[in-house]
Amino acid sequence: MLAAQTETSSDTDSLRYRRVILKLSGESLAGAGDRGISGSELTKIARQVKAAVENGCQLAIVIGGGNILRGAQFSGCNDSVLPATAHYMGMLATTINALSLQDALEAVGCECRVMSALAMDPVCERFIRRRADRHLQKGRVVILAAGTGNPFVTTDTAAAQRALELGADVILKATRVDGVYNDDPEKNPHAVMYSTLDYSEVIQKNLRVMDATAIALCQEHGTPILVFNFNKPGNISRAIAGETVGTWIGKASGR
Repeated sequence: MLAAQTETSSDTDSLRYRRVILKLSGESLAGAGDRGISGSELTKIARQVKAAVENGCQLAIVIGGGNILRGAQFSGCNDSVLPATAHYMGMLATTINALSLQDALEAVGCECRVMSALAMDPVCERFIRRRADRHLQKGRVVILAAGTGNPFVTTDTAAAQRALELGADVILKATRVDGVYNDDPEKNPHAVMYSTLDYSEVIQKNLRVMDATAIALCQEHGTPILVFNFNKPGNISRAIAGETVGTWIGKASGR
């Protein structure tokens, strides 16, 4: 894995993770139980991202599209839309989210670029690894849209792939709960949260943190995953600083 190039400063010296992939679901941009895009949710996320970048972190965001459309929702139930077409539709949904997040970040004074795995020159840049790396070195947030550009591949796998390409130190997986539990904490008040997990435990226990392909990529290359609650203000910065936040997934050696 290529090491991320960073400038040294008192701020960056305090960071545990200097280059980060933040994985946001499309649902994170909508209000609780809603679909579409919420301006207030965008602003909350933008402010947290800005604070992390101001601390010296190089941050790239992989965004989902489930608040608008999931490619898998057509599978087996709509013969008029082919599965591959549905997945491309989902990629377009991620781009809509990326553009909205770009405007929200710029509104709070955070410089950023949207880069897409699909060519959409009038609205955003095409993803090129070296160009993305340069944006990050210059302190710009890079918002990565359209997954990998291929159907039948999730945005979780896209996050793992981009983390490897860009030499990220960690993948931050943003959720609505505090970490990974042995059961759904929104349905079971007695669910127990894990502090740390090995990659193999995630697969064996079928914890569905990320899809199996994403977990396998991270395991093969030793990229840790930190699952945390992004709804708590400051949690992105805390996670990047190495504070005990959420559930850490990595090698058996521990957090």
